[in-house]
Amino acid sequence: MTKKDVVKISDYLWEVRIRRLADGSDMRVPARFYTSEKMLDDVFRDDSLNQLVNLCSLPGIVGYGLAMPDIHEGYGSPIGGVFATRIEDGIISPGAVGYDQNC
Repeated sequence: MTKKDVVKISDYLWEVRIRRLADGSDMRVPARFYTSEKMLDDVFRDDSLNQLVNLCSLPGIVGYGLAMPDIHEGYGSPIGGVFATRIEDGIISPGAVGYDQNC
């Protein structure tokens, strides 16, 4: 993932639009993350943005996959990542964030 893959929504909000992923699955919702232009390079220093994009292909996810300014690589989804799913067809993931550090 590079800067050309993100769209600036506002001064502090960026988005990766819905697209097909490398594994052939499709994002169900856009991925949005909060950061300043000055801190944008930091988002690309690890795999956290790719983890956020992958999170956006989860069953039942609604709205957006979101990441806060402190986004960094986690075990499955990025630390600083937030998502909601529908009860009918969504998932429950007790280990989505913090599993690697017993949060």
